[in-house]
Amino acid sequence: MPQTSALVLFSGGQDSTVCLAWALDRYERVETVGFTYGQRHAVELAQRPVIRSKLANLSGGSKLGDDVVLDLPALQSISDTALTRETEITFAATGLPTTFVPGRNLLFLTYAAALAYRRGIGTLVGML
Repeated sequence: MPQTSALVLFSGGQDSTVCLAWALDRYERVETVGFTYGQRHAVELAQRPVIRSKLANLSGGSKLGDDVVLDLPALQSISDTALTRETEITFAATGLPTTFVPGRNLLFLTYAAALAYRRGIGTLVGML
């Protein structure tokens, strides 16, 4: 039986907006989940409802379902990176950008999968 719904990991940034548009084009019902963890790019979170509204209108309005933003404050408390602190964005000695938050996407996927399961959704859409 084909999946008719998807849960999109949606930050409000460019990549996740493309994911949301892609899912709206392919699934009958699309829900979204975002995460707040003290990130510096909180402007993306503020744009989430604006983008959702505009994409809902473009897709006929009936496909876009519920949205939830999960608060993960522990991620900021264990992450000493330029994404969660007011420090310069550069490359570390490891070769990774100082915005790298170890385990962030694993946590996002875990929470999204738990939410999707609870809602009977078998497909997660996101950029990693």
